[in-house]
Formats: sequence, structure tokens, C-alpha cells
Amino acid sequence: MAHNVVQITSIQTHTDLAQNLPISVIMVSYMTGPALMEAIQAVLRDDDISELIVVDNGNTESARVRLAALLHDKDRVRILQGHGNIGFARACNYGAQLARGHYLLFLNPDAIISETSARALANCGANLNGPWITGGLLRDINGKEQRGARRGALTPMSAFLGFTGFNKLLRRKAIHQENEPMPLRPVKIQTISGACLMMDRPSFDKLGGFDERYFLHVEDIDICRRARLAGGDVCFVPHATAMHYGSTSAVPRLKVEYEKLKGFLRYFWNYKTGIVPKILTAFAAPFITIAILGRMCLLIVRQMFLGR
Repeated sequence: MAHNVVQITSIQTHTDLAQNLPISVIMVSYMTGPALMEAIQAVLRDDDISELIVVDNGNTESARVRLAALLHDKDRVRILQGHGNIGFARACNYGAQLARGHYLLFLNPDAIISETSARALANCGANLNGPWITGGLLRDINGKEQRGARRGALTPMSAFLGFTGFNKLLRRKAIHQENEPMPLRPVKIQTISGACLMMDRPSFDKLGGFDERYFLHVEDIDICRRARLAGGDVCFVPHATAMHYGSTSAVPRLKVEYEKLKGFLRYFWNYKTGIVPKILTAFAAPFITIAILGRMCLLIVRQMFLGR
């Protein structure tokens, strides 16, 4: 499985234009916990970000009190509430439709973005073929690169090799690339993480936003694939960084993994038209289920014995 990674040597052509266009951050929150306010404060410290839209899919009363306190800065902060838990993809689209910025940065509510990172994503995107998507480097609380920010293309074959471990036996590269050398400059890549994902308004409109049939998970893989199929670029920007806590929502892990399973099955079912891909998806469904449930059990055991 080849990875189409192309290093970008210059991002200066349209940088001056990018510097003058506003950035909106769309942050979808559901029972996020203390990380939410930390993520919000990091956004508000960055003068490059002109607007923060928090889409409140559901939070505790104490969290909503703290969110309400932010509304004294009505020119920069907007809180969208009262719609219930409509899912991540739909909530992202809801926030983006009301955003005023030219650049739309979709940022997880437990991702603590570094200053200048939002503008770095915009500067890179301004020099890409549209519809474009850029993503940043995600690190865990210990500073280690997290899994998922750099990925190859998810195909039925790459998923099969990854889920079964045959990629190691066949000496094929895995989808996830966090163990590969860190590039010095932005690189074109197949898939980046939805935890820190930017596109401009024309790209968002051309793609029609996120596919709202995905409730949680896989919507980022889907939109990256659609951008590439439309002739656009997806780019990983290593100097645009965020510390990502991960798994902070007070949601049963089984529910999260169930939504992930549904997302993968939907993605593969729609990957190609024709009866053969449908049969292969049906055949692969049990293996995908076992792999996801196995990973869930591993995470639970790790949490119990290692506290992480």
C-alpha cells in the first residue's frame, strides 16, 4: 500500500492573502468535562482567530453556566444551544453555516491548540488545490504524537490488512503513520484527523460539508476522501500543533465504539457502487466488529491498570 506523501517546499504564494482573511473555530461539545474550558481559553488567546462558535450538543448545567459567562464577548464568541445531541457531523455543519470566517477550523473540545497554529493551517491551505483540507499535529499529554493525525487512504484492502495484522506479515505500511519520521514541512497526505481540521468556505461549500449520515467517527475519513476525489489536496501541517486529551466525553465507551462500527460499515458500503463491494462489506463486517470490540477491551484494561 503506497502512501502518496508529497512534501510542500513553499507556502508563500498566497500567504499574504491568507493573513488578511478571518478564521472561525467551530467546536462541538457533548459532556466534555473540564477540558472544554481549557480548549476554549486556548482559542481565545490566539489573536489570529476572529470567532469561536461552540455547538453545545449537551453539557452539564455547571458547564453551561461557564459557557454563558463567555458571552460578554459577543463579537468573538457564539454559543449554539437547545438543539440536543444531533451528532458530530451535523453539529459541525450547523456551526459552519453560521460562521463568518473565510477559514473554518473544526477543533475538538478537548484539543488545546497552540498559538499561530490556526494561521499556519490557513497559510498552507491557501496554496493548495481546492477543495482543500489541512490538519495539524496532535500530541498527547506527554508530548507524544497521537495516532490518527497522519493516515493513508482507508480502503477495503488497507482496512483488511490493518485489522488482521497481515500488513506486518506482508511488510506493507500501515494506514497510521505516527511511527514514521516527522516531516519538516507540510506534506500532502490522504487523511488527517477531524480533531483539528481546516478548510476554507469555498471548499466546505463545494464538498457540502460533512456527511451527516455519520453520527460520530469516520466523517473525517469520508470528507478527506471526497476532497481528493474532487481534485483537491489534503495536507498535514507538522508545525500546527494541539495537545489532545482524547475520550473526555462522559459517554459509555460501548456507545462510542458502536457509532464507530456503524461509521466504518457505512463508509465501506458506499465506497464503490456495485454488488461486489456490498458483498465484500457484508463479509468483512464481523471482522471489523471483532477488531473494534477488541480495541475497546484493550483500552478498558489499559485504563484500569495503567490509568490511561
